[in-house]
Amino acid sequence: MSTVVDTLADLTPLVGKSLGASSWVEIDQHRIDTFADATGDQQWIHTDPARAKDGPFGTTIAHGYLTLSLLIPLWSELLDVREVRTKVNYGLGKVRFPAPVPVGSKVRVTATLVALEPVDGGMQLTIDAVIERDGGGKPVCVAQPIFRFLI
Repeated sequence: MSTVVDTLADLTPLVGKSLGASSWVEIDQHRIDTFADATGDQQWIHTDPARAKDGPFGTTIAHGYLTLSLLIPLWSELLDVREVRTKVNYGLGKVRFPAPVPVGSKVRVTATLVALEPVDGGMQLTIDAVIERDGGGKPVCVAQPIFRFLI
């Protein structure tokens, strides 16, 4: 865990500061295929390694939304507020996929707490999150998740 605090009030000094980086997660073909099965997105660029060899990336790539979905487990490594009863996804601001995630890549998230806003029963957190690929020159996903931490 990169950052651990006791209360929501302890988050105030963290606004504008990096919360660190998660561990790396490998994106293998099984994960891509499982996501394709769950979502019904069976586009060949994701699920057909033989055909993808001749495609624009020379291999299969992860779905953009698979990459985005990893935000939650990776994010959960970065911040723990001990006295919070529950955490919910409230939504997303801007989301972009600047670069592909070729099969076999490792990804991780870095995040900065950019805003806190009181809400009924807790606090709304706005995060600037960047999912990067090990050895990649550009981020693979840039997103602004919004969470509600409730006490």
